[in-house]
Amino acid sequence: MEDSKGKEVCGAVLNIVLVEPEIPQNCGNIARTCAAIGANLHLIRPLGFDISEKAVRRAGLDYWHLVTVRDYENLDDFFAKNDVRQMWCLSTKAPRSYTEADYEDGCFLFFGKETKGLPEDFLEAHRESCVRIPMLPGIRSLNLSNAVAVTAFEALRHLSFPGLQDFGIMRV
Repeated sequence: MEDSKGKEVCGAVLNIVLVEPEIPQNCGNIARTCAAIGANLHLIRPLGFDISEKAVRRAGLDYWHLVTVRDYENLDDFFAKNDVRQMWCLSTKAPRSYTEADYEDGCFLFFGKETKGLPEDFLEAHRESCVRIPMLPGIRSLNLSNAVAVTAFEALRHLSFPGLQDFGIMRV
């Protein structure tokens, strides 16, 4: 669906944006999280792996078809094609915790590549949207797929887990 300016309007409650991801296993884990919560997955090139249908099938990603995956040449291409009303940029350098963010329906969560995070100029341009996951001093960062899961579920908690099954049945 497009808005009046021809930009994509993503219907999911959450949009996960991976900027230049490098490790295929992380992307696979993140895609599985997106499938479980109904989030869209946006991949910003260059990618450190192949996402062709053949490569996905060979990797055994049997849930890949359950995820809306969009891929872009670069960040400019992404912003030209998407109506981003709210975004949160995850960075170990951010001044405030991800728990302080006021997540809205349809927000975009940006994560950088495993070795460097989000580009410095991007973080500076979106300083007011930068948040971090608190950790002990001396720890570089969480694994990318763990950081996505932690942040996505916090955002969903703020939104009261819309559309997600919130009960289980235990057998005695």
